[in-house]
Parts: sequence; structure tokens; C-alpha cells
Amino acid sequence: MADRKPVESWLTDMDGVLIHEGVPIPGADAFIKKLRESGRPFLVLTNNSIYTPRDLHARLRRMGLEVPIDNIWTSALATAKFLDDQRPNGSAYVIGEAGLTTALHDIGYVLTDHEPDYVVLGETRTYSFEAMTKAVRLINAGARFICTNPDETGPSTEGPLPATGAVAALITKATGKQPYFAGKPNPLMMRTGLNTIGAHSESSAMIGDRMDTDVLAGIEAGMQTFLVLTGLTRPEQVENFPYRPSKVVDSIADLVDLV
Repeated sequence: MADRKPVESWLTDMDGVLIHEGVPIPGADAFIKKLRESGRPFLVLTNNSIYTPRDLHARLRRMGLEVPIDNIWTSALATAKFLDDQRPNGSAYVIGEAGLTTALHDIGYVLTDHEPDYVVLGETRTYSFEAMTKAVRLINAGARFICTNPDETGPSTEGPLPATGAVAALITKATGKQPYFAGKPNPLMMRTGLNTIGAHSESSAMIGDRMDTDVLAGIEAGMQTFLVLTGLTRPEQVENFPYRPSKVVDSIADLVDLV
């Protein structure tokens, strides 16, 4: 393997790396504390677009993890940044929660169901048939189809839940139009995140629990990648993929000394 520059900046997924079903994973608090004390640029990432960074900051704090608001990067923020670059001051019909609507409001977007430039699909626990029908009709009328992330299921204490990718597939089937996914594994989310903290991919690392999103996005963005085994990808599954992380470790606790 070619020599890499020392890691100066860290990006880490949230669910499955730092927390699991609302409980911190052992070592997460030590890792975040070490990052903050080091002064190194870092981001906590999530493909979940439901919550704003302020919401996530409060949720993590209640779990004992002190992550500043400016160090949280969501697929909703990545989507908003993409749309702001593509069509400033545009309009969108949005299916999603406050994390997504707030991000779009903050870039000056008008949220409307009257001839919007885009239909933007995000995560919500209240997908409605009426909203999906409206999205199908607006896309058929010419609105571009954007999704925050391609995750087909999400975690819950009762088991997997249908997520954005599954609902996107329904809309695609009804319209024949494929969406553009802004979140992981699109390296766009990683690169825009790196830009917000002034970091460079060649001296940055991505930590994740999924080969198909976290590790893939990190590789495609040109970063070192660390797979932790506290989430979705199991050790025996790693060899099933045509790419490999830079290193596989048991948990985030094994990376504290690298900061």
C-alpha cells in the first residue's frame, strides 16, 4: 500500500460507530474528547436527515457525548449545499422532517407544491400516500428528483424500518425517473463536509460501520478508511466487497490512540 500522509482530520459516522440504539458505544466518549482536545478538524456524519445539527447536538449531549453543532454534518446539509450550488434561490416540494426543511430554508429555498424546481425526498417516520402521489405527479410534470440518501432501511428498537431509499424506489417505479442521492456513498457528502472544516482528503480518515456507504464514500473521496465492527457490516462480509478499508478494528475504542 502506498504511503499515506498522517491523519490530520477525522470524519466519523454516528450510528453504529459512536452510538447504538440511543446508547454510546464504549470508547466513543474518549474518542470525541481526544479529538476536541487535539484541536484537529473533525465531523460527525449521518445519512439521517430527520434532525438538525442542533437537535443532534442535544441528543448526543444527553448520551454523554459533547459534539459541537458545527462538527455535525448531515445528508440534509449536503443536499442543501448541492442544491444551492446547482440552482441558488430555487424551489422544492419536500417530503421530510425539520432537519431537511430547515437546511433548505437556510439557503433561501422556497418550499412549495406549485411548479417546484425539485422534489426532495428525505427521511421521515410519517410517509404518506398523499405526499408520495404529489411527488410522482410533480416529477412527471418536470420537477427534478433529489434524495438525501439511498439507505433502504433504518434501525429501530423493534427492528428495521423502511427508509428513504425504499420510498425512492416506489417513486422511481411510478415515474421512471431515478433520483440523485446526495448522501453517502456519494463522495459529494464527504467532500462538502471536508470543505466546511477546511480539511484535505489526502490527510483525512473516514470511520464507519458499513462497507457499502461509509467505507465506499471514504475511498471514493480519497481518504483513509476504518471499518468498525460495532454496526451493520460483519467481519465475514468484508471479503464480499470488491474494495477494502484501510483497516478493520473492533470498535471506536481502538482508534483513540491514533488521534
